[in-house]
Amino acid sequence: MPVKRYNPTTPSRRHMAVSDFAELTRTSPERKLTKGKKSTGGRNSSGKMTTRFRGGGHKRRHRLVDFKRDKVDVTAKVAHIEYDPNRSARLALLHYADGEKRYILAPAGLKVGEHVISSRKEIEFKVGNTMPIQFIPTGLTLHNIEMMPGKGGTLARAAGQGATLRAKDGDYAQIKLPSGEIRLVHTSCLATIGAVGNSDHQKQRLGKAGKKRYLGRRPHVRGVAMNPVDHPMGGGEGRSSGGGHPQSPWGQLSKGFRTRARSKPSNKFIVERRSKK
Repeated sequence: MPVKRYNPTTPSRRHMAVSDFAELTRTSPERKLTKGKKSTGGRNSSGKMTTRFRGGGHKRRHRLVDFKRDKVDVTAKVAHIEYDPNRSARLALLHYADGEKRYILAPAGLKVGEHVISSRKEIEFKVGNTMPIQFIPTGLTLHNIEMMPGKGGTLARAAGQGATLRAKDGDYAQIKLPSGEIRLVHTSCLATIGAVGNSDHQKQRLGKAGKKRYLGRRPHVRGVAMNPVDHPMGGGEGRSSGGGHPQSPWGQLSKGFRTRARSKPSNKFIVERRSKK
């Protein structure tokens, strides 16, 4: 899945790098596994803008992805590898032996024609197979990991991401996440073998502002470029850095302290904090 680079025929093409989509085997999704997706433009149900610099973008359809992998002990064949405009990872369309079709995150190395299965007991340690963590040996790379049994996978779901099973002690296992954080997860939680595919996603470069607009991202205006009435860091004669501590338009300081709640209940499951960049 290498990235495709262009000749510098225009200023926007000079640095553009996009996926070559060579791994995709289908251009249109399975219609029954999609539903309409309404663009919010960054506004809530009352029409008030709650997220700035969002709006526009290309129309999308939401893909119904199976993060729970709750179809137990039924073999599925990988029919297609497809594009999903709503996430960085690719999707794999599974055809189950009983005729049902489902989408899952496509792990790296999974090919069309291969078979995968989800089980609640120990099965083959093969890329794409899902089982409880208690049956998975330490050292393996995992993705789509549950944080609570039966909730569905929430950890390591982005393109190229994979968590490592470090150790198991009693009812809990130590998982090292892509961020470097080591977290305790109950061994009855499900996890899928392998890392998420499309690892070259981070090498892509949009190249031009218009590509950003296709994704629904409007221009992000710096606070120091605004007027004092619009931002506490705005105003001043000529260019200035604001003259104060970096902060949000509403006065929330943006540097120097952690924003995670100290009393968060899940803090007790964090063995080691994420690596500092």
